[in-house]
Amino acid sequence: MTPTAEIRPLLQGLKKSDYNVETLDDEIRVDSLCVDLLRHLYQELVQKKEMQPEQAGACCHGADYFLREFVIPERHKNLFDVEAKDLLQFAGHWYIIRTPEPNLTELKKILAGTAELYNYLASQKMVSQETADAVTTQSEALDYFQKRIDDFWAIEGEGYDSWRDACPL
Repeated sequence: MTPTAEIRPLLQGLKKSDYNVETLDDEIRVDSLCVDLLRHLYQELVQKKEMQPEQAGACCHGADYFLREFVIPERHKNLFDVEAKDLLQFAGHWYIIRTPEPNLTELKKILAGTAELYNYLASQKMVSQETADAVTTQSEALDYFQKRIDDFWAIEGEGYDSWRDACPL
């Protein structure tokens, strides 16, 4: 898609149930559907929100990471059923243990992109505004996520269990 392509409303032909993940074939199919969904988000950000293409791309990359690394393959969850607690568990635990050098700079981009996606989905009536607002609020808990990262790096001895228990998956 080019930045000048017309945005088609998501509701045209999109079925939430197509994003259900139960098998490996579902995972592969949903992964591809997410790419298309993120293309719509990119167009929305560039055309309607007049965001610079580089910034829109960074937002889409962040949402892509959350969906295609965590929600789909790890949780086997339909992206339309995501709740703020999923973002909390992702950013406060999963990202930290799965990333060689977890840092707030990178995490902040992922969270911002995820919030943009869920606000876009709410504008398309694909998720509730309440869900989008909760995801946005969770994505802004940067002090909490920084503390989780700092506490992870400070783990000594048997401290991992208490760190894990403070934000379990």
